[in-house]
Amino acid sequence: MDKIPLTRAGFDKLDAELKHLKTVERPAIIRAISEAREHGDLSENAEYHSAKEKQSFIEGRVKELEGVISLADVIDPSKLSGAIKFGAHVTLVDEDTDEEKTYQIVGEYEADIENGRLNIKSPIARALIGKDEGDSVEVRTPGGEKSYEVLEVVYK
Repeated sequence: MDKIPLTRAGFDKLDAELKHLKTVERPAIIRAISEAREHGDLSENAEYHSAKEKQSFIEGRVKELEGVISLADVIDPSKLSGAIKFGAHVTLVDEDTDEEKTYQIVGEYEADIENGRLNIKSPIARALIGKDEGDSVEVRTPGGEKSYEVLEVVYK
């Protein structure tokens, strides 16, 4: 199996979610199923079916998180330098609109484009890997071709 790259913050967030699911959500859903069973006929018991569905989701998420955590390769970006790679904070300027954006390149399990965390497998991140400050990058996106200039690369 391939290792899954994660920053320390990403690993800690997934680990906290796993602990919450196991210690809070799982016991709560077991109680809900037990209470729903007491209401009688399970074939027409919407509470029971809803609780079982939620239990299935929780168990699936627990298994997924356990798998990710077991394969995690926690990388400390502050110990890295040089060209763009995993963990880099990259400031780009769109060459068409002069709009500046800053992203951190992270693994797929901690990617969150709304908060500036870019999936390393995304088209933009793949185009940026190996580039340096001052380089121009052509990216094929679903919206068409985009050109960016790398203004700054920081590892923190």
